[in-house]
Amino acid sequence: MAYKSSILVVANRTATSIGLEAALRARLDRGPASFTLVVPLGRTPDAHRVAHGLAAHLRAVGLDVNGVAGDRDPLHAVLDLWSPSSFDEIIVSTLPSATSRWMQADLPRRIERHTGALVRHVEARASLDAPPGRHLAGTIV
Repeated sequence: MAYKSSILVVANRTATSIGLEAALRARLDRGPASFTLVVPLGRTPDAHRVAHGLAAHLRAVGLDVNGVAGDRDPLHAVLDLWSPSSFDEIIVSTLPSATSRWMQADLPRRIERHTGALVRHVEARASLDAPPGRHLAGTIV
């Protein structure tokens, strides 16, 4: 039986973006993997429902995803879950760099420094012809 990687994904507004979905599928091209989506919304019942709903969206398109509500601070949300024995890498999904508070705070590098993990960044970009509210497309940067 082939080894199945476990990937920690941190996302909020981009959790159901086409870009994140594409990045997760691209990761599967390198081998079997399951994903834990941590959504930094706090740990309220509403936050748990949102996290589970976002994960359900990704499962509905064929991905093996579990959703978890985490600390409102995305770095703390990751650090609360991160364990090198539990996860093989981390994917950070953000809005475009020009508008992303996470990128302005250098979140992917901060996560990498605190965990020592391989951290990949997915930047979601709005399609030029997409109406407001449409899913975001994205690329791994």
